[in-house]
Amino acid sequence: MNTVSGLIKTMRPKQWTKNFILFAGLLFSHNLADIHKLKLATMAFLLFCGLSGSVYIINDILDVEKDRNHPKKKFRPIASGMVSVKGALIFLCGLLFTTLYISYRLNVQFFYVGVLYFLLITFYSFILKHLVIIDVMAIALGFVLRAIAGVVVIDALISPWLLLCTFLLALFLALNKRKAELEIKKNSRKILEEYSKELLSEMISIVTASTVMAYSLYSFTAYDHVYMMLTIPFVVYGIFRYEYIVHKKNLGETPETVLLKDKPLIVNIILWIISCIAVLYR
Repeated sequence: MNTVSGLIKTMRPKQWTKNFILFAGLLFSHNLADIHKLKLATMAFLLFCGLSGSVYIINDILDVEKDRNHPKKKFRPIASGMVSVKGALIFLCGLLFTTLYISYRLNVQFFYVGVLYFLLITFYSFILKHLVIIDVMAIALGFVLRAIAGVVVIDALISPWLLLCTFLLALFLALNKRKAELEIKKNSRKILEEYSKELLSEMISIVTASTVMAYSLYSFTAYDHVYMMLTIPFVVYGIFRYEYIVHKKNLGETPETVLLKDKPLIVNIILWIISCIAVLYR
């Protein structure tokens, strides 16, 4: 039982909140009430949890010796011995094969996007995370691929507005994560040496303004009515709330924790979703 819980922990379940972006295509393509497509989107979400979890397992297997000498990472399941390297490898092969096979049977286009996503985050883990600016752009691209996967699996049209807003919002989160890591100064990421607080602050200012403007333009032009603009305040509050959390509560290093624990932000996201449904499905 400890081995099973250890394997699940190695897959970083807290990180799976990022995969909820797969439901965006379902919501904005007016297919939320379609039970069949809702099932497809849910299956896609679970498959992406498997794909992202696979990369974390690969990371922990390769870094097992380094993690054993780290004050915090030594408690990870593989580094601590809760899960053996051999057991993790066997589980990884089974997980990857099952996830990719089901993805292929579910939707071929979705399968291709999933493979591309897996290759991207694997490439990021080994190379791209060491390249300044490209590191945060790669993270943002991973979110875009999630959004695309959520659209192709339900056979809907891909909106350029969805991709642009997703990219900018993900870039906003990634830059804030880097800034928080830099301020805490407890992170061993070598890439942080390439950044400065001033540089990241300027980047965040540009991306924040771009995100709000992109979403605002989307709400003005993407539909025949203007009621979608009523959802803009929720987006603005969400961005400001996140900035507040980063600066006042020092949680920017773990955005997945923010999405799970900050009640005002959770309530705001729920209200934004409800308002979008009210406008799009009225």
